[in-house]
Amino acid sequence: MNKTTLHIGAIFAFLLSTFAVISNAQNTTSSAAPSDFAIKGVVSSSKEGLMEGVVISAKKKNSTITISVVSHAKGDFAFPRSKISSGDYELTIKATGFELPSPIQINVSDKATVVKDISLQTVKDISTQLSNAEWMASMPGSEREKKALLTCVTCHTLQRVVGSKYSSEEFLKIVLPRMQSYVNQSKPGLPQIRKGARVMEEQGEDRVRIYKEMGDFLASINLNNRQTWNYELKTFPRLKGASTNVIYTEYQLPRPLIQPHDVVLDKTGTVWYSNFGEQQIAKMDPVTGQIKEYEVGISKKDYPVGVLAIRNDRDDKLWIGNMYQASIAEFDQKTEKFHFFTPPPEDNLPSTQLNQVDAWNKHVDGKVWTQNSGFAGVHRFDLKTGAIETWAPFKGSKLQHNIYDVISDSQNNCYFTDFRQQEIGRIDAKTGKVTFYSFPTKEASPRRGSMDPQDRLWVGQYRGHKIGMLDTKTGEMKEWLVPTPYSAPYDVTLDKDQFAWTGSMTTDRVARLNTKNDQFTEYELPRPTNIRRVFVDNTQTKPVLWIGSNHGASIVKLETLD
Repeated sequence: MNKTTLHIGAIFAFLLSTFAVISNAQNTTSSAAPSDFAIKGVVSSSKEGLMEGVVISAKKKNSTITISVVSHAKGDFAFPRSKISSGDYELTIKATGFELPSPIQINVSDKATVVKDISLQTVKDISTQLSNAEWMASMPGSEREKKALLTCVTCHTLQRVVGSKYSSEEFLKIVLPRMQSYVNQSKPGLPQIRKGARVMEEQGEDRVRIYKEMGDFLASINLNNRQTWNYELKTFPRLKGASTNVIYTEYQLPRPLIQPHDVVLDKTGTVWYSNFGEQQIAKMDPVTGQIKEYEVGISKKDYPVGVLAIRNDRDDKLWIGNMYQASIAEFDQKTEKFHFFTPPPEDNLPSTQLNQVDAWNKHVDGKVWTQNSGFAGVHRFDLKTGAIETWAPFKGSKLQHNIYDVISDSQNNCYFTDFRQQEIGRIDAKTGKVTFYSFPTKEASPRRGSMDPQDRLWVGQYRGHKIGMLDTKTGEMKEWLVPTPYSAPYDVTLDKDQFAWTGSMTTDRVARLNTKNDQFTEYELPRPTNIRRVFVDNTQTKPVLWIGSNHGASIVKLETLD
């Protein structure tokens, strides 16, 4: 490119920016008749000109609901009138590397479309905008060292790690032992202490060795003895094309410490979520955002509280994993009563943790599956007789294991994920025999999953950064690498159109896999969003995704527009 071309390009960008500034200063309400859009405009910057892939959010004054859209190839964006009622709104944006020069306040009426062009400026400190995955992509270190950071993001962002000033010795003797003492549902402002170490985890000298290696690594990437990072901060390209055909509805929850871990819908369309750090579940009206909370009983006083899994059964009752309270529970929405099930006394250890439960196929034999992280075991409860069966498939193993999820097939056989390795285990419902299937990716860490109507198991490979699938009828296993680096998928679900959905605890993105052509589409979320369970509502014309922002105290609904 010659100097003349550069000069013309600079003039064009300047004129575009100037036009946008002038437009912002003018009356932004069109005199034209109302259209299908309540708000529309163009987003640009002097650096890039027209900007594609910018998330624009509109929040009504005194409302708990925020609507977000994404700009298209020519920088244009529009909010459907069906999503925006009349009133005063604040507009915000999300585009890594950019920010608004000043807040944007607008008034929306039913009589006209508000036209609001937005001009962005370069952010002064890009380190405040990096996602967990971008920090991992920026920092030096081996893949093994970076994988260790995936434990950190369960409770907080990597911003806290890289911004710290601890030395390797301080990490070894103070910080890492303190972090290890917290349970996984802890977060800044709501720490809880672990009562006992899991049986199948590293102990003694092995744990000290891990602390030393990790402490050396962390002290090399933080601000210990330096004013700034000694590596370049890298950002991922903004998502474009099909990724912009989306609209988000985000519901803010009543308290900032609420952790909506799992989000599901019942047959009436009511939204339910589990509170990861408090002893509650709650329901939400998806139209008004109104919340009603239900207290889950305490069975082990002075033990950590919080509910992880919440799943439906075919009778439209809800089942929850009560974690360190060492129980699972059935919740009847009609009576608003809980019915609890606990493991036998010999398996109710200080480390006992019943996170997951699967009751979807209990109609086959009247039995419900759960796992026990305390010793990497599986329990089966007979709802009629009260009998409890227990499996410890890794007993005596010299490797570390953690059974993370249990998922039943159409015959109520149990499939479990080994979060420390790459295996899927199967327990035959009739014989009790255990069989293993191994994904090609070593230490892929299959985490949460779901069974589709064809009895194919879909799982998130947390440390493999892939979607995994096991065809339980043929034994075939497949893997798909999620496009954004360090995506760390937690969970996967297949919708009625054969798209596999997964979320991320690191990228602030959702990924959708077209299983017919193996192509991914990713969607940038409006705010930093630590995603766990993914749930698809297949009752709508097009599938609708629901997720919880586990660290953001909100619930997000994602609707595609293509």
